[in-house]
Amino acid sequence: MTVLAQSGPVEAGQLHRTIDWRGAFWVASGVPALVLFSIGGISGTVGTPAFVIWMVSVSFGLIQACTYAEIAGLFPSKSGGASVYGATAWLRYSKFIAPLSVWCNWLAWTPVLSLGCSIAAAYILNVLAPIPSFTETSPQVLAWLAEPANAGATAAEAIAALTSAATPAIRDWTIYSGSLGPVQFSMNAVFVIGVILMLVTFAIQHRGILSTANVQKFIGLAVIVPMLIVGIVPILTGQINWDNYTPFVPLAEAYSPEPGAWNIAGWTLVFGGMFIAAWSAYAFETSICFTSEFKNPGRDTVRAILYSGLLCLLLYTLVPFTFQGVLGLEGMLSPSIADGSGVGQAMAQMVGGSGFVTTIMIMLMILALMLAINTAMAGSSRTLYQGAVDGWLPRYLSHVNEHGAPTRAMWTDLIFNLGILAIACADAESFFFILAVSNCGYIIFNFLNLNAGWIHRIDNGHIRRPWRAPTILIAVGCLLSYVNAMFMGAGAKVWNPWALWAGLIAAALIIPVFCYRHYIQDGGRFPTHMLDDLGITQEDLKVRKAGILPYLTLAAGLAVVLVANWIFVI
Repeated sequence: MTVLAQSGPVEAGQLHRTIDWRGAFWVASGVPALVLFSIGGISGTVGTPAFVIWMVSVSFGLIQACTYAEIAGLFPSKSGGASVYGATAWLRYSKFIAPLSVWCNWLAWTPVLSLGCSIAAAYILNVLAPIPSFTETSPQVLAWLAEPANAGATAAEAIAALTSAATPAIRDWTIYSGSLGPVQFSMNAVFVIGVILMLVTFAIQHRGILSTANVQKFIGLAVIVPMLIVGIVPILTGQINWDNYTPFVPLAEAYSPEPGAWNIAGWTLVFGGMFIAAWSAYAFETSICFTSEFKNPGRDTVRAILYSGLLCLLLYTLVPFTFQGVLGLEGMLSPSIADGSGVGQAMAQMVGGSGFVTTIMIMLMILALMLAINTAMAGSSRTLYQGAVDGWLPRYLSHVNEHGAPTRAMWTDLIFNLGILAIACADAESFFFILAVSNCGYIIFNFLNLNAGWIHRIDNGHIRRPWRAPTILIAVGCLLSYVNAMFMGAGAKVWNPWALWAGLIAAALIIPVFCYRHYIQDGGRFPTHMLDDLGITQEDLKVRKAGILPYLTLAAGLAVVLVANWIFVI
């Protein structure tokens, strides 16, 4: 395979080869911060097994990355990630399954912008306009109870009255709010701050991948080190309470302290945790979204995903372990932990922080979220860009500016996420509904692309691979595709009764989008350059060496989802 490098001028309308694996590593360094999105939700839903869920999930992600790294090496001229590389494998067997891979990957990644901005905005609002905290012994509470007008009132009533009176008005301010099907939406103060954060992210990315990687490097160092401190210091200082890991059984009911059992209901909660953890723990595969921007894709691709995976393995193991060991079940069930708004303060207290130190830690958590948002926009916009270049998505998305940034895809990301942001800012239930629907897309992408590994080996086995995964890992990755399908069928309902069905409907929206591009814009033919990396023509696509196996794979995957959804109930 020819090694491509930026040895001459870049043609107009193309991404620029300006980074090596280190640049991709720093762009993907926002992935560890995704643990902040759902660490509270998983802890409150599953209970004491929560830390093991993170360890198992990131281990699955490392195994799956081997398949992604191999198929990425087949396409040194493409960007957009594993979904683009895997879609080509399915193209021989169905025009409609192939774009589903690209669409579902984007559907999974793009909400990171809105969800991350909603959490970061909530942190900022907590710093600028904090909700006051009172206890039964607070002087204000005692004074309120001593007033003749409040005779006979309880301390709880005093705390509620004082908290309501002292809460900043901006907390209740909103431009417009309402309901939309199973969720709420609100254009409140968190929404406005979130929009500003999105625009900052867009400005950073506008100057291309090299500029983005340089910014990510400095933010990444400012974030990864504190996360390591949070993961290590409580162990060294003896803050871990080993009783917080027992009894090792799931909760009887989500967000309720009573321990449950390893029965159908318990396993359903655990599978719900595995389902939502996958959205964060598998996400370092985004490091191979930049293949066509690598100076040496044959060398850089596998290094990027390997080192990104090892970083995630370390942080996804340490942080949830110490988080649970210090807070315990009671702390993990706190409403501010479940909705994510109190995670930064809790982590600050884990390292002995108070006052100024707590403020610094919260600001670092905001930077961590900005890191994740930057990672998401970089990866998801390139998925849209390459999908347009290859004929899956509308042509207008294939535009890049003079810096090699896919700006139209970035604008599409931003505008789409304004609507999602309004939902995410409403309440924790709406937040996790968006996360669960997004993750349904991610599991579908994951299923298609893990199986694309063996399909590529059958149909394109003659093409040299810069890195060839051990066959046993390709086989295990295929097995994990069904395990993940089970997590989706069994666990999506844990977060919202409609999440699975909404996710399947959202995935199906690619059909009219693809039909418009393929049949109206392109007259039923794909761009001639789409298969250049494989050295084949569109006529060669009629040869299907895998026969009926891909169709049986799809049928089995759908069966696993439906059967798991029927068996596992809360």
